Amino acid sequence: MTSAAMPMPLRALPAGFALPVICILHLPGDRDSRLAELFDERLPVPVREATDKAEIVPGTVYFAGSGYHLSVERDRTFSISCEPPVHFARPAIDVLMESSADVYGPGLVGILLTGANHDGASGMARIRARGGFTVVQDPLDAQVATMPESAIAASNPNLILPLERIHALLPMLEMNEP
Repeated sequence: MTSAAMPMPLRALPAGFALPVICILHLPGDRDSRLAELFDERLPVPVREATDKAEIVPGTVYFAGSGYHLSVERDRTFSISCEPPVHFARPAIDVLMESSADVYGPGLVGILLTGANHDGASGMARIRARGGFTVVQDPLDAQVATMPESAIAASNPNLILPLERIHALLPMLEMNEP
């Protein structure tokens, strides 16, 4: 994500947005994440840090905490774990995307932005395999192209867009909810 005060795609969420949004960033495990607090002050929808066994509520933005993998259970609750890092990261994007794809199938949209490793590539491939919709930031538009390039190579995403176009896409997702 960019170094701006708020990543552009989240700024696009309108008040009353009805879908749940789950965000994961690679964070150092030795510090508490303050992302939910920061974004809750700036977004017109509720923002929470995902907690173990919490139900996923529509119209809420969730952030993965630092130091734990975040996954989605079949009953559409969160699960956190201390399993080994994946692609040197915990939380890992692949863990969240793969479990979400298994639960939501064709009702899932996965969006992958800039990043410096291959995390997210197999998650995007799982989303596509389960009939979900995938969007990857254009590598030419990314601060670091490694993640988008890996996802493109692994999954042939539905859309490859610059960040500005992803921004415009988010509000439209709710109109196409399965």
